[in-house]
Amino acid sequence: QVHLVESGGGSVQAGGSLGLSCAASGYTYMRNCMGWFRQAPGKEREGVASIYSGGGSTYYADSVKGRFTISQDNVKNTVYLQMNSLKPEDTAMYYCAAGITYGGSCQLRIAEYNDWGQGTQVTVSS
Repeated sequence: QVHLVESGGGSVQAGGSLGLSCAASGYTYMRNCMGWFRQAPGKEREGVASIYSGGGSTYYADSVKGRFTISQDNVKNTVYLQMNSLKPEDTAMYYCAAGITYGGSCQLRIAEYNDWGQGTQVTVSS
């Protein structure tokens, strides 16, 4: 099992930036995908960005392409999500997740992620 702790959420005005961090501990070697997901009130959880630890390839939801950047520090077992040009519709609870892929890249299918953090709130005001 992998234990995940998110940090860095907060409130920001539209157009602003926030950075999230996710520190992983435990059996991290058993996971090669890290992802960020979000869930707004009354909506289903959706994938935001993922990164493959094997080669660093990334994948983004269309709604955040060009604005969000996912990165990782394998030494620190930490994944980051830099969010720029934030919009009110980005308001949600953001979750970090760890999973495994056998295909060489990580998608944003919730079922493929085994471990989840408790989330950090991001609020963007207009």
